[in-house]
Amino acid sequence: MINSSTDFSYCQLDDDTLHEECGVFGILGHAEAATLTALGLHALQHRGQDAAGIVSYGHSAFHAEKQMGLVGDHYTDPATLARLPGVMAIGHVRYPTSGEIALRNVQPLFAELEVGGIAIAHNGNFTNGMTLRRELIAGGAICQSTSDSEVVLHLIARSRYASSSERFVDAIQQVEGGYAMLALTRTKLIATRDPIGIRPLVMGTLDGKPIFCSETCALDIIGAQYIRDVENGEVIICELQKNGSIVTKTIKPVSKKPERLCLFEYIYFSRPDSIVGKRSIYTVRKNMGMNLAIEAPCREGDVVVSVPDSGTPAAIGYAQESSIPFELGIIRNHYVGRTFIEPTQHIRALGAKLKHSANRAVIAGRRVILVDDSIVRGTTSLKIVRMLRDAGAIEVHIRIASPMISYPDFYGIDTPKAEKLLANQHPNLQSMCDYIGANSLKFLSIDGLYRAIGGKPRDHLNPQFTDHYFTGHYPTRLIDQESINKNHTLATLRSSC
Repeated sequence: MINSSTDFSYCQLDDDTLHEECGVFGILGHAEAATLTALGLHALQHRGQDAAGIVSYGHSAFHAEKQMGLVGDHYTDPATLARLPGVMAIGHVRYPTSGEIALRNVQPLFAELEVGGIAIAHNGNFTNGMTLRRELIAGGAICQSTSDSEVVLHLIARSRYASSSERFVDAIQQVEGGYAMLALTRTKLIATRDPIGIRPLVMGTLDGKPIFCSETCALDIIGAQYIRDVENGEVIICELQKNGSIVTKTIKPVSKKPERLCLFEYIYFSRPDSIVGKRSIYTVRKNMGMNLAIEAPCREGDVVVSVPDSGTPAAIGYAQESSIPFELGIIRNHYVGRTFIEPTQHIRALGAKLKHSANRAVIAGRRVILVDDSIVRGTTSLKIVRMLRDAGAIEVHIRIASPMISYPDFYGIDTPKAEKLLANQHPNLQSMCDYIGANSLKFLSIDGLYRAIGGKPRDHLNPQFTDHYFTGHYPTRLIDQESINKNHTLATLRSSC
């Protein structure tokens, strides 16, 4: 009998990752708007698995369906889609980086305002959302959710501009941070990105009608064509006319700034078949692995193995560059649901065994080069090393296709506090390696990562991407965090008096 507390032939490998942000999808002018939105959200499911929602407008009313769980669990039923009539809709898949896991926080969020109803769907985090929320509540606002996205609805409601689109522009000029956002009114589909483009958003077309979504894979699933990326700081307003035509106009309410897309879109978040920032995610990840093989060779290795699934393209690149064979040494079962609801640790452990297993046929008696996209706390890497050794690996050499994560994120990635990150818990690389139990541990350099994406090393004065989790160079003000730090300092001073 296998002792679940000590045997690591199988283990849960997704309990120590950077969780996905969110995904958004919007469409205007199609009779099957809700169905197409559901398909688009299905393609974006990797960006959030906790909840999904769709809001449509038809028959002179807004209609909403919000559910906890996966898109496929709720939006394949024709009866559900029939409750979402109309030729315009927006949708959202959610992983909560701001606000609790609850139905009231599931987006799109909707409100009836003086200028008519409006729904919003938001990917990212506002770095001044808590501050704005506190000011709004002090002024009499009644918040219905704990999500920072609701701040935008209140700002729209309080704006003195005449039209919904003008109020929307007024509202987003008051928020800071990283965001890709869609809004739906009775006649308009509005799309925008934050001023430096931390979060991605693309524009497509289907039969000449506009679509906006987080990644190009959502266009591919419905047979739509990619037009371009929404520019950083741009607001695109598509308005449905009474004759059925659509008028599109672009507003750029903020001065032009260099784009700084989040590096983790390339490292982990985006689907390998997506094009982000005009770059193939799959190609970039292979390049990362190739650069890693150049910077951190492991000539004593017999086989290259990836941590599925996000580490696989980098592992393929590493294997090709190093001329060491790539094998599927860890097998993932994609058809197993979550195990956290099981009542006891023993049962949870049994459930976890269904998700990942070591492929003994390619592991036993070999020196394994294990390639992963990143290390967060290090607990998963420790489990993987033990799992591979239990499967007969005689050596395990870990190669990480990104730099060490040393700083938390405040733009929509669910990262631990700085002191919980593995890089901050150990004095040097060897100490980290010893904790994990590997024979060696090496990371891709920041310049190696930049070269994999854009062909050039990092410009240390003006970084081309958002990379604060590696460098501590935050691209915007952290207003909420500064307030938290100030209050913590004041509380510490009071307690010491």
